[in-house]
Amino acid sequence: MRNIICASALLISVAVPVTTYGADASLAAARDLYVSASYDDALAMLGTLSTGSKTMEERQAIDLYRTLCLFALGKTTDADRVIEGMLLRDPLYRAADEELSPRVETAFQSARRRILPSVIQQKYADAKAAFDKQQWAAASTGFAEVIKSIGDPDIAVSAGAPPLSDIKTLASGFRDLAVKSIPPPAPAPKVEPPKPVRPVKAIYSADDRDVVAPVAVVQRVPKYPANVTRPLQGVVQFVVDENGTVQTPTMPVSIDMSYDGMVIAAAKKWQYAPAMLDGKPVKYLKRLSISVSVTPPQQ
Repeated sequence: MRNIICASALLISVAVPVTTYGADASLAAARDLYVSASYDDALAMLGTLSTGSKTMEERQAIDLYRTLCLFALGKTTDADRVIEGMLLRDPLYRAADEELSPRVETAFQSARRRILPSVIQQKYADAKAAFDKQQWAAASTGFAEVIKSIGDPDIAVSAGAPPLSDIKTLASGFRDLAVKSIPPPAPAPKVEPPKPVRPVKAIYSADDRDVVAPVAVVQRVPKYPANVTRPLQGVVQFVVDENGTVQTPTMPVSIDMSYDGMVIAAAKKWQYAPAMLDGKPVKYLKRLSISVSVTPPQQ
């Protein structure tokens, strides 16, 4: 008797298989089940695929095969509900012709005739609300979708009569107004090319054309201490630093030793607005000509 009971339990456990798909579940696998007429198994697998985050295209593909399986099982009411959900998600959705039997195609056409008119009216209301809020881009897109939806061949009869015919006229006018009201795109910000990096010099001079030369603030030249019978010329050379102070004055072209010393001593007290390069003060080597005129004869 114990052996008989154990055998019966084994038979029961074998007679009730549990189907699990796990990682093997895919739209391609569900399609293969549908093609092999395993409609219930295909529906079960499609149910597992419906969970989680999916794109619209993925959801439409899953629901299309749910529809085909439900029709194959004779569950037309359930199939119609799935079709309505697909069209509410995308009113202009159309499956490839080779995927639909005439019966399924007729079901889609009937669902469009039922659903599209109310969907179009809602889309028009949403677009008009955006227009009233001056949301021009959203309004123009919404009115364009309304016009495209009214052009669906399955609702040609409804589209030729009110309210859809009136909505089409209004949507066309409002779309044109919205498009004209969309402000032009802001010009791209002008990108200035990077300025070339100048090589930094320790001291600049008159040979550097981009440098603004220093400007004298205090520059008193001492009087020559004797009578002059002929014109005298000399040159004093010095560096004007970033603060405008004179550094290292010399007389590369001498007048005479005594007067040269007087000029150099005076130059150390001169003050300048410093030379500038790109808005920054720089050191500048300056050469200044010294002219001593002939002493006029006394009357």
